[in-house]
Amino acid sequence: MKYKVYNLGNFKNIPQVKKLSEEQIFDMEVVGNVLPFKSNNYVVEELINWDNLENDPIFVLTFPQKGMLKEKSYEKMANALRAGLKKSEIAKVANEIRLELNPHPNGQLEHNVPILENERLIGMQHKYEETVLFFPTQGQSCHAYCSFCFRWPQFTGMDQYKFAMKQADLLVKYLKSKPNVTDILFTGGDPMIMNAKILGKYINTILDAKIENLKTIRIGTKSLAFWPYRYLTDKDSNEILKIFQRINDAGLNLSIMAHFNHYRELETEPVKNAIKLILKTGAQIRTQSPLLNHINADPEVWKKMWKEQVNLGLIPYYFFVARDTGAQNYFKVSLEEAYKIYQEAYSNLSGICRTVRGPSMSAKPGKIQILGIIEVNGEKVFVLSFIQGRNKDWVGKPFFAKFNEKAVWLNNLKPAFNDEKFFYEKELEELLNK
Repeated sequence: MKYKVYNLGNFKNIPQVKKLSEEQIFDMEVVGNVLPFKSNNYVVEELINWDNLENDPIFVLTFPQKGMLKEKSYEKMANALRAGLKKSEIAKVANEIRLELNPHPNGQLEHNVPILENERLIGMQHKYEETVLFFPTQGQSCHAYCSFCFRWPQFTGMDQYKFAMKQADLLVKYLKSKPNVTDILFTGGDPMIMNAKILGKYINTILDAKIENLKTIRIGTKSLAFWPYRYLTDKDSNEILKIFQRINDAGLNLSIMAHFNHYRELETEPVKNAIKLILKTGAQIRTQSPLLNHINADPEVWKKMWKEQVNLGLIPYYFFVARDTGAQNYFKVSLEEAYKIYQEAYSNLSGICRTVRGPSMSAKPGKIQILGIIEVNGEKVFVLSFIQGRNKDWVGKPFFAKFNEKAVWLNNLKPAFNDEKFFYEKELEELLNK
């Protein structure tokens, strides 16, 4: 299949879109001028059920919906479009709205950017001791944009909020200076948007450096779901697979961190064939997704998705809570409901499927998992624990929060049992103020 991109400029040319009402199309234009909008012909032709759009998860996942903006923001942009403002003026309105959407949640820009020889490495994040995130400049796009994406500022022209770096030598130097780092995660955007020549240069620089402490290379990608032809028929597909093989031949683990948000993305022959080819290189494929209202807020969806992933040789990894940014108001599910959905789906799986961890909030102090909802001495509480923490000593320590049926994120929770603060808060403040 030849790759064809759809965006705000040409989506009206999609034959199926022409059947939508003028109001629906205008809604897409309003939201698409604020939040990133991009799709492709594989998504449009093979994943979306255009005869049942109201209930189609992939349509909501990739095409802007009116509810993704709060009413006040929607009207602000709608009025700008109706007034026929210039592109520069519309962009100004868009940026005003974007700044209200918490563009960099949980201290990503302020607290996660590492420093090497007094230089801030914008294009890397180092939040957890063992793992460094790397944002290659050429990988800061995607084959299609997820409407929930928590890294949406990467794609909106807000350069002050963008992570990107092309100096692989600085990456190597930093990794060598941090002997406790064992993993590097290529992320974005989507690193698999890069051609094999560029990806190969990054990988070769790392492999040639023979960094003794480095054991695992991870690549975060949505390409299997949105463009499996990346591994099948693109002109450099074979070279991409050879790069994966090279990593394993060098004695490093390769984990493809694949984003699948619904079992529909696993049902086509191209994705099944692409998975087989990747696994043949010796790579693992681990899967993750946030819980999303309007897309997958149903235990049956998760149960079916995790079972199918295991059948295809994939490893279910993370079940996230939607982050507090962008269109969270549209996608949010209460923490209580998130736990119930997870518990029901998880309890109906065989042991081999129970590699998944969640519900997990990637918050400022770390990845915090909801272990349960129980009653202790007459008080209903959330039982929480760190999967990852800014201080590794926090990991695995259960703690308690007052039950709040409306809570959708960590900052909606308060300590249980009349405690003034959660156990980590004082130390977290000290860490962030260093």
